[in-house]
Amino acid sequence: MSKERLIIYIISDSIGETAEQVAKAGISQFDFTNYEIRRYPHMTDKIQLTEIIDRAKDENALIIFTMVVNELSEYITDACSHYDIPYIDVMSPVIYSMSHALQMTPKKEAGLHRKLDATYFRRIAAIEFAVKYDDGKDPRGLKKADLILVGISRTSKTPLSMYLAHKKIKVANVPLVPEVQLAKELLEVNPKKIIGLTTDPVKLTQIRQERLKALGLKQEANYASMERILEEMDYSEKVMKRLNCPVIDVSTKAVEESASIIMEILREIGYEIKNSK
Repeated sequence: MSKERLIIYIISDSIGETAEQVAKAGISQFDFTNYEIRRYPHMTDKIQLTEIIDRAKDENALIIFTMVVNELSEYITDACSHYDIPYIDVMSPVIYSMSHALQMTPKKEAGLHRKLDATYFRRIAAIEFAVKYDDGKDPRGLKKADLILVGISRTSKTPLSMYLAHKKIKVANVPLVPEVQLAKELLEVNPKKIIGLTTDPVKLTQIRQERLKALGLKQEANYASMERILEEMDYSEKVMKRLNCPVIDVSTKAVEESASIIMEILREIGYEIKNSK
């Protein structure tokens, strides 16, 4: 005779989402809709577990659990066996098989999967931030940024912003152009989170000429002239002095090298770079 109603207890030392998904996937294989799932997350105490198991026994419930700590997993298993409560241990067989295949000892730390997800989403958020506030598009982002890069055109502001975003650092960048007034937000933020970028004028001339060529424009344009570049560099130097920010010469550095220097500067001024790997 089939049960008229099924109560499923989800017990986890994390949030219990994995066990709940397993429960739903399993129940979907039956023409049965009269069930209730009760989730008990962050269970790390035997006293709490005893109370939950007692309730499960009284309600003839099914227990599905994900516990990575052996002691707690064994405690639930023993209690369920003693009271003849049906149970499913989701994690132990998976961890055991992987440990055997990898020839490694598992960490046995609750919530690691969730931590990895959080890291991924922080990285995505930083990348989206870098795109949104690239090239001074919206000065309102300057106060929200972890770091602001300033420099004239073609000083690697965007590549550096994207590289640092993958380190979960929210970066805005601002082009310095003599004819464009500085955004008031740039003058209002903490100067410690501003870094200036500069480069060799001869190399910059070559880079800008290649840029014009790629765009199908004449290389003699003012944008790539030495006179214009020196004018911009003189202006940017004055702005960086006004901002009182550190300056990095990127002319002979790869993006990775410049980023490493920037991160070291941030550490020196007390900015905590969390989980940057």
